[in-house]
Amino acid sequence: MNEIDMKTEPNAEANVGLKREMGLFSAINFILAIMIGSGIFVSPASVLKYSGSVGMCLTIWILCGLVSLLGALAFAELGTIVPRSGGQYAFFMDSFGPLHRFWGPLPAFLYSWTMIILIRPAEVAVIVMTFSEYLCQPIFDMICLNDAEIGDKVKKTLSLVALGIITYINVRSVKLFVKVQNIFGSFKILACLVVIIGGAYELFLGNHKNLTKGFQGTSFAPKDLALAFYSGLWAYDGWATLTTITEEVQRPEKNILRSIIISVPVVTGLYVFMNIAYMTVLSIPDIMASKAVAVSFGEKVLGPFSFIIPFGVALSTFGCALSIQFGVTRLCYVSGQDGFMLEAFSYINYKKFTPSPAVIFQGLGSFVFILSGDLVQLIEFSSFLMWVSYGASMVSLLVLRRVKQNIFKPYQVPIWIPVFILLVSIYLALAPIINYPDPMYLFAVFFTAAGIPVYYWFVYKKRVHRGVIGSLTYVLQVVCEAVPPQKLEM
Repeated sequence: MNEIDMKTEPNAEANVGLKREMGLFSAINFILAIMIGSGIFVSPASVLKYSGSVGMCLTIWILCGLVSLLGALAFAELGTIVPRSGGQYAFFMDSFGPLHRFWGPLPAFLYSWTMIILIRPAEVAVIVMTFSEYLCQPIFDMICLNDAEIGDKVKKTLSLVALGIITYINVRSVKLFVKVQNIFGSFKILACLVVIIGGAYELFLGNHKNLTKGFQGTSFAPKDLALAFYSGLWAYDGWATLTTITEEVQRPEKNILRSIIISVPVVTGLYVFMNIAYMTVLSIPDIMASKAVAVSFGEKVLGPFSFIIPFGVALSTFGCALSIQFGVTRLCYVSGQDGFMLEAFSYINYKKFTPSPAVIFQGLGSFVFILSGDLVQLIEFSSFLMWVSYGASMVSLLVLRRVKQNIFKPYQVPIWIPVFILLVSIYLALAPIINYPDPMYLFAVFFTAAGIPVYYWFVYKKRVHRGVIGSLTYVLQVVCEAVPPQKLEM
């Protein structure tokens, strides 16, 4: 395989690889960026719908935050046992990989297969389309644009532009990513606080009629409570993502745990108080009928400044998409190292120290999904796969505790936590399929299963055309100025 001769570059640094650019503040912002997307602004109505009352709704939001914190604490321990980027992929490789030559690495491959090829690029596409929708909404209202066809073209074009900017940032520099992420993370928190302060002001004026209903109308049906918890935990998703970038976190043995202990309770507090604000201003029927609860809230409370809410949602979604793409490219990176994806995905730009081939690949994947149309349903139905992976991660933790019991662990959770999260994961993976069977679940399962013959042929048997792969790798090296992670001779 041809490789670029790096000795001709006088400014090349001795070590080409991922750099630890993310301190504690940036790690906290990374978690916040992924956990707080558009969900809390757009669709908190489902928890209220299934719980049936204001009191039970708030209780479920608090309990979902607690479950998320427990799961994140278990992942923090996994991050200290397996100090490698890739998150669940790395955990599966270390725990299941050595057990059997064929079946052992398969869970790690299927996880990377579904995340890299389908779920994450589609998720980024959905989020940037949401960004475009909410950025355009106040502008269209201002210029009185009512032509739906023109509006859709503008939104799709803006989505592609946003995707290009996100991909450029992640190719350009980790330092640039950190700066942009910190800025957008601050605006995101500010948008949440605008809603909370608006609700507090209404309470100060004595508008607490809706809140006084308490637990009146609560549904105790197991099916309804299950779906309420499922909806709430879906909004909290993202608590496990920091372990996908372990190799770029400064002092990960301390900062992963610290960032989780700070960020997850912050999100829980924001979500609970934002729901109190919504239910202070809007009645239960108003919330149920609203397509975007925060926008309806802004129209009633902020008056001529109501544009702040859609603008805040746009900023929130942009930062979320940026961080999700950043995380999945690190999964590409470690998968390429192990031969589960194209080897070039593990190559690093020798000037920028970013996995530029992996970033460009993810950008192209999201580009295709944006052009293909509405993907929201696919993302929602594939979320049960995430809970399968969380459950498997808890099994990984139990296995690693046994096989690596002699290694130093700076931090360890009580055994009941991974067992509890495992049981929650099993329940949440099966509950939506049992309660609302839909062909889309079959598609998600089919796509995952389709990875087995791919794994057998290309990974296990290594049946690849080396000439084609070599040429493609060389092209990516030249275009992306990328080389394998290495120590260079100077």
